[in-house]
Amino acid sequence: MSGTVARVSHIGICVSDMERSIAFYRDALGFTVTSELRVAGEPSDTLLSLRDVELHAVYIERDGFRLELLHFGSPRSPARPPERRINDLGLTHLSVQVANVDEALARLEEQGASVDRPTRIAAGGDRAVAAFVRDPDGLPIELILKR
Repeated sequence: MSGTVARVSHIGICVSDMERSIAFYRDALGFTVTSELRVAGEPSDTLLSLRDVELHAVYIERDGFRLELLHFGSPRSPARPPERRINDLGLTHLSVQVANVDEALARLEEQGASVDRPTRIAAGGDRAVAAFVRDPDGLPIELILKR
């Protein structure tokens, strides 16, 4: 099977507000915008199994990892993301390493992340080793202590 895939390209995340998401991933998580594109109609309708597609896609990168932020002008995304639990099938979360979990939590909260305080776990006293925050559209982001 290794000969089938030449290279992993990216993971896509659908967002409700492109500028807000770019600001969050750039300013709070250190991603860099590398490119963007806008597409409408065919062949995107066929590829995405949607009709009357109007899509703005922005590619962002950090440490060789690439995310594609997707905003649909048409068809519009639901007003609210569906409620998902970590054990739901499919993509569950993005994980990043941080030098200090508590400092990262405070900084991310200042940047607009929703902090899931009950998920904070500590080891060796009160030193946090992991916790979850959520991006502006509710995607869980796991912060883990860099070792």
